[in-house]
Amino acid sequence: MGAVGVIRRFDLALPHGITLACRAAGAGRARVMLLHGFPEAAFVWDDVMQRLAPLAACVAPNLRGYAGSSAPADVASYRARPLVADIAAAIEAVGAPLDVLVAHDWGGALAWALAAQRPELIRQLLIINSPHPAAFLRELRANPAQQAASAYMNFLCRPAAEALLAERGYARLWRFFGTAAWLTPAVREQFEAAWQSGLTGPLNYYRASPLKPASGLGDPLHSLVWPDETVTVRVPTTVLWGDQDQALLPGLLDGLQRWVPTLDVEHVPEASHWIVHEQPALVADRVERLLPPA
Repeated sequence: MGAVGVIRRFDLALPHGITLACRAAGAGRARVMLLHGFPEAAFVWDDVMQRLAPLAACVAPNLRGYAGSSAPADVASYRARPLVADIAAAIEAVGAPLDVLVAHDWGGALAWALAAQRPELIRQLLIINSPHPAAFLRELRANPAQQAASAYMNFLCRPAAEALLAERGYARLWRFFGTAAWLTPAVREQFEAAWQSGLTGPLNYYRASPLKPASGLGDPLHSLVWPDETVTVRVPTTVLWGDQDQALLPGLLDGLQRWVPTLDVEHVPEASHWIVHEQPALVADRVERLLPPA
């Protein structure tokens, strides 16, 4: 693919004192940012960015708390407000508005919030297997199947979670992926390098969030209220959903148009939560479709 597809690395210093370690490719006039989830890092977007490189300047930051990026020690630093502020500042630094914001898993949680709060920063939103917060709240309260599927979130909040996940060569983390053909030795090395940089920051996302299965009658989940106007996304949004996702069930898509009026949902029946790894060409194609005409 030539130099345009070479992955570049740089540190992006934000005005509020946070630095994000970034990966980038491409130099087109279109601008694309890609946000990863747990237990991953920005490298998961390399294939997609290289495919898009002839068409767009792509940037994938390691989120706050992940390898090479600023990792404040206190759990409160991983609440929604500071995390969304990171992404807003990063977009302004690379050039707003973005043509497409692409986001998966925890990256999607930040992207949903950003799109609701700062729609002027984004022209198109592509969400990949990440639930809208209002739909997730509904399902965590009322759907026993989703409650069971999300039970791992409470495990990840345990004080000993870092040590438990690191045991036996990160055996519990590898189980997140199942028996995946895309987990080559080279990809495994990238994951291990990211995990060895520290798991506390990534786990603090779960510790700081009220969106996880309730642990009792006094759990914050029961009292959480989001008026529709605070979570409505008016940015044109495409949702790409791997239907074999074992953690995020299809009910999360029911009634989504209530909060996302301009919405296109595409199901990928054979894909799992890890569709970015399984079908990078499909993901890149869907991003390309959202880019402005040349």
